[in-house]
Amino acid sequence: MKVIEYLKNTKKTLFSFEILPPLKGKSIQSIYEGIDPLVEFKPAFIDVTYHRQEFVYKTHANGMLEKMSVRKRPGTVGICAAIMNRYHIDAVPHLICGGFSVEETENALIDLQFLGIDNVLLLRGDSIKTEKNFTPEPNGHNYAIDLVKQVVCLNNGQYLDDELKDVAPTNFCIGVAGYPEKHFEAPNFNSDLKYLKMKVDAGAEYIVTQMFFDNKKYFEFVDNCRAIGINVPIIPGLKTLTTRGQLSVLPSFFHIDIPAELTEAIDKCKDDKMIKDIGVEWGIKQTKELIEHGVPCIHFYTMGKSETTKAIAKAVF
Repeated sequence: MKVIEYLKNTKKTLFSFEILPPLKGKSIQSIYEGIDPLVEFKPAFIDVTYHRQEFVYKTHANGMLEKMSVRKRPGTVGICAAIMNRYHIDAVPHLICGGFSVEETENALIDLQFLGIDNVLLLRGDSIKTEKNFTPEPNGHNYAIDLVKQVVCLNNGQYLDDELKDVAPTNFCIGVAGYPEKHFEAPNFNSDLKYLKMKVDAGAEYIVTQMFFDNKKYFEFVDNCRAIGINVPIIPGLKTLTTRGQLSVLPSFFHIDIPAELTEAIDKCKDDKMIKDIGVEWGIKQTKELIEHGVPCIHFYTMGKSETTKAIAKAVF
């Protein structure tokens, strides 16, 4: 079932969450251990992130260095299939620009269609550590809007090989990302909204936001989106603070603000348990307020750890 159908048919705020594939060499059991405690809250769908390749240098016996491509967290497509088979819950794979040519993207979409996966979340993806700026693959996409256009073409039966006959169109529901506090590469908030509207106009059917810790940022973001004609559902994305180090790591990596009230409360904590308790308390407050405002769904970034998300869900859903 498509995400947009869940959102249109619900009379209450839905629950969903996001997981990441385990490191290469690890078992899928870690995925199940992160999902099992949350199944009781009837998630409408589960997102599975995609991690692009990185490059490492291997030293050979003769002293020569060899540049090698590695993918530390493979398995997105397989995990989506496993989730749908085991839990009968719709899985939403992320597709990114980095690491894919347009042909590889088309083939990945065909695989997803054959597996009965109806939804995709389309992202440009981050630069890898060895890049100063994002660099697409040869014959790959530069921006998420390019991915949106390719999926829309497939949905219309337009494959890269225009000589194919009697083609079957795909039928994907397309989600994209939105940034209540602006994407860090955008020169200003208005230009960021303009690019988001371009993705929606191109065919995106819903938006999932970057994490935020101040609901005012989300409400203002929605108002600004509506003001320029973005009328698709906008799902708020939440994450629970669990460690003191996240006070600096999250703003640095995700380019978001953490409210002074929350940082001051965590600064007073004596141990990690107290920090988790504060994070859960804050998450409950955020979630309740969002539900009161009638958001269609709340999406939790669990990073494969369900303890704090379960505590919030148990108090609210």
